[in-house]
Amino acid sequence: MSGLDPADLTAKLVRCASVTPANDGALEILQSVLEAAGFDCAWADRGGIRNLFARWGSKGNQRCFGFNGHTDVVPVGDEAAWTMPPFGAEIRDGVMYGRGTTDMKSGVAAFVAAAVDYVKNTPPDGAIVIAITGDEEGESVDGTTALLDYMAENGERMDVCLVGEPTCPENMGDMIKIGRRGSMNAHFRVVGKQGHSAYPHRANNPLNAMVRLMDRLASHELDQGTAHFDASTLAVVTVDTGNAATNVIPAACTAAVNIRFNDTHSGASLSAWLEEEAAKVRKAFGVEVSLKIKISGESFITPPGALSDLVSRAVEAETGVTPQLSTTGGTSDARFVKAHCPVVEFGLVGQSMHQVDEHVRVEHIHQLKAIYGRILKDYFA
Repeated sequence: MSGLDPADLTAKLVRCASVTPANDGALEILQSVLEAAGFDCAWADRGGIRNLFARWGSKGNQRCFGFNGHTDVVPVGDEAAWTMPPFGAEIRDGVMYGRGTTDMKSGVAAFVAAAVDYVKNTPPDGAIVIAITGDEEGESVDGTTALLDYMAENGERMDVCLVGEPTCPENMGDMIKIGRRGSMNAHFRVVGKQGHSAYPHRANNPLNAMVRLMDRLASHELDQGTAHFDASTLAVVTVDTGNAATNVIPAACTAAVNIRFNDTHSGASLSAWLEEEAAKVRKAFGVEVSLKIKISGESFITPPGALSDLVSRAVEAETGVTPQLSTTGGTSDARFVKAHCPVVEFGLVGQSMHQVDEHVRVEHIHQLKAIYGRILKDYFA
């Protein structure tokens, strides 16, 4: 465990209360570490968000390996429910506790430590880029996209990229993400006519239309999955009238659905389907139906090949586990990186992320650094 200690760096980052959009000094800690190792650092701040870009080596025509991650974290929630200080980075029985220990300050610390040690010990014939944002857990509009815009404007590039998100469901090394499903939210508002519940013929109940619409959406089979993706899913996440009176038929109601979709669909094709279903209910019930859609990201995949093989070999060498190539889970900033270069994700076991008493095994932080270091060694070999 020689060289830069990734667990110590993780602890320093966790002690920064960098709840999106706050930074609280986290990225400045990384800037100091990287510049001391010879990395050129620059800020790609946008919209009040701090974003750090660092490069070792020239930006000429040579191989460039990139790492991407984030130092912002989700809110603590009920702090009284925590048994350890959420920003204390305290260690008990080999486990470090704190918000961001898993998602994903330890991942950032591990790839920064691996990169720093690698360029000090074996200066590569090529470049290493490290792109770290403070806007991944929020709206993600001024984070990794701002970093990629900065790179485009300044002639910077990555040939391949590894995102250090926690990817392993059970044990270190058991999963690499080679793609992600798309994600979108649809908000519906149905307006009818308010009236007395004893005289429903004098009203037009918007709930009847909304319930029919939600049933049609939720019972529809979007697909049965594809070669690299599970079946797409649609979840009704809320239906609301704001009506506390049982003798009143409300004038309007709202609902929302979340769709996680594979490469059978696009955000545009699903939007058109939702509009068609809304139109059917509008006609059948004589109500007004409005719809607002937000597409968080399209589905994507980096086909199994050189990059996933490189990462798989390093994972297996350090853990003895052959990782599964997967596209499961939610979205990540890899959805932005994929437009720039081939990208995969590998990181820690993610069981405690976003939970009370989020934690990470200290030995796993060191193991992750070793995996990232081996990836760099093999890539530049």
